[in-house]
Amino acid sequence: MADLAFLWHMHQPDYRHPDSGEFQLPWVFLHAIKDYTDMAAHLERHTHIRCTVNFVPVLLDQIDDYAEQFATGQWRDPLLRIAAQPDPLHLSVRDRDWLLDMAFRCHAPTMLEPFAAYRRLRDILHFVRTHDGNGLDYLSSHYFADLATWYLLAWSGESLRRNGTIIPQLMAKGEGFTAADRQALLDELGATVAGLIPRYRALAESGRIELSCTPGSHPLAPLLIDFNAAREAWPDCPLPAAPEYPGGRSRSEAHLNAARTCHTAHFGQAPNGLWPAEGALSQAFLNQIGTAGFAWTASSHGVLRHSAGDHAKTTVAWQPPEGTPGDLTLFFRNEHLSDLIGFEYCKWHGRDAAQHFMTELKALHLQDNHNLIPVFLDGENAWEYYPYNAWYFFNDLYDALARNPAIRTVTLSEAAANQRDRRQRLPRLTAGSWVYGTLSTWIGHPDKNRAWEMLCAAKHCADRTLDSGRLDAASRADVLRRLAVCESSDWFWWLGDYNSPQSVACFDRLFRENLRALYRLLDLPVPGNVDHPISKGGGTPESGGTMRRAN
Repeated sequence: MADLAFLWHMHQPDYRHPDSGEFQLPWVFLHAIKDYTDMAAHLERHTHIRCTVNFVPVLLDQIDDYAEQFATGQWRDPLLRIAAQPDPLHLSVRDRDWLLDMAFRCHAPTMLEPFAAYRRLRDILHFVRTHDGNGLDYLSSHYFADLATWYLLAWSGESLRRNGTIIPQLMAKGEGFTAADRQALLDELGATVAGLIPRYRALAESGRIELSCTPGSHPLAPLLIDFNAAREAWPDCPLPAAPEYPGGRSRSEAHLNAARTCHTAHFGQAPNGLWPAEGALSQAFLNQIGTAGFAWTASSHGVLRHSAGDHAKTTVAWQPPEGTPGDLTLFFRNEHLSDLIGFEYCKWHGRDAAQHFMTELKALHLQDNHNLIPVFLDGENAWEYYPYNAWYFFNDLYDALARNPAIRTVTLSEAAANQRDRRQRLPRLTAGSWVYGTLSTWIGHPDKNRAWEMLCAAKHCADRTLDSGRLDAASRADVLRRLAVCESSDWFWWLGDYNSPQSVACFDRLFRENLRALYRLLDLPVPGNVDHPISKGGGTPESGGTMRRAN
């Protein structure tokens, strides 16, 4: 019997302004009411499916933040503040501009075009903008009330539309939403957000899923430890002028410790496995993972090919190179199957996609009925490209798996146990990530290297201040929290001339705001370069959200 091991990776970076705490982008909340709730609903309904769900601590912290906002009514997300305004006539110009800029950021073919009332709001805005520069002033309070409501409805999960009460009612109503309508919608969405972590915890406690973690704020750990790791798979990689990230090994360890602490607090038990940020591993980081006591970790087939040759297979588990601490099991994702789900099947009819996937599984099973099939991908960003948020795809796929006795779904800890006697020894580990098997997405481009140099300079300042002894315990904790946010991989992901200008500008600005806040916490002057954008370019604008490859 072949083992199919799904890993659904849930991650969003910290979108909160470091001073005000206000969310600069609403993607954590919108993915929570759409993707995190739908993925939980699929697993609750299909009781035979076993899988691993990976949560990043910085995401869990923001989900907690949203739950607190709903509990207190102290809104730190502009979208929620606007939706909760009893009379949109009193919306500030800033909030109106924010909503007009944000409220059509979605994948239009599946999330906007199917809804006539939502389309009409878009068409009105387009007409006003193209025919009269002053026409925006004439948009009524009813327009903004309907727009905020429809943006929330468009991002609501399919499970909420099918099983909820107020959401299907409001979608049927279509327009003229009252303050009572919007409050009822917020009440339902607030209950959804508050229930997310308990739902996943219950699934784990029932033995149906395994919950794993990622280090702290999702740092690119191999680069924290050693910039030269980038040259293992890309020998000509241009490196930052700074020779290293100061104290990178201890910072990587701190993110590992933060992951275990946060995970245990939220889910009641320590994680057994770890999906590294961006699937990025190096030997030095692998040593830390083993020393920290994790039983398994994972990366991509690209890393496996660079480490063990083109013929190395993902259909078995692997042991780390000799000398690696602990008793780790390594998994490498099947890139073909993972990318079919992440990028291709959204163009197919759900039943056809599920049948094709099952055919692919059968081929692997026929090769060896003990094969491991590791399918790892983003659990949040692919589904808006599917009709009905992939509802029918998951239904058909999970039902087909239930009917197939030759394929069993397993958690990664179960896969490690089942594969223990079949593990192969990795001769060496070539540092890399799930993207091309290299680290080129986070280093090597002039803008990315410039950001690393700015972070290195800030870290030197932080080290001197922390070592001086002049900070009390609370101030030290504030510095370390802000430093952890600055170390996120997401800032470096977006910088470069091949991403959307809108996304680049936002992440560039938020990265520099976090650096600025760090210097203020250190009571040091902010360097002049922090005031200037790092990146000057960008590619084709995207539909919105953190539209990354599914990892």
